[in-house]
Formats: sequence, C-alpha cells, structure tokens
Amino acid sequence: MNIRRKVGQKGQIVIPKIIRESLGIRPGDEILIEIREKEALIKASMNAEEFVENFCSVKGKKLTKNVNLEKILDEEAEERLALH
Repeated sequence: MNIRRKVGQKGQIVIPKIIRESLGIRPGDEILIEIREKEALIKASMNAEEFVENFCSVKGKKLTKNVNLEKILDEEAEERLALH
C-alpha cells in the first residue's frame, strides 16, 4: 500500500490516524526511520524491554522461564569471534 503525503515547510509529514493506530504510535512516541536506497521506511520504535516482552510471548502466552538476554548476546559475540 502506498500513501501519498506532502512535506510541510519544516520537513514534517503527518502519519495517517489509521496507520498510527495500527502500529500503536501515540503522541510523544519515538519512531525509527530506516534509510534504504532512495527510500525511507518508518517503523514504530520499541524499547528493549517491550521488544523482549513481545519476542518472548508465544500466541499470547508468556514463556515460563526467564530469558537472560545479556548472556545470550555474550554467547553470540563469543561465537562470532571464534569464527574469525
């Protein structure tokens, strides 16, 4: 789906209400703008805690054991270093 918007004098654009609601964007929220070749992708921003909460939920049910994100990232970094 493509939605056409005009850029205001200060470089601002308005994200349509239906899109804001769909992405859960509220006034004061931060968004991410990913720059690609000749295009910009706008994404709802999520803090790390919200990301882990959403990532660890499966079909509305939360995992029963705690996830140590720092340990997982450390292990992944060690594995990558071992490959080089």
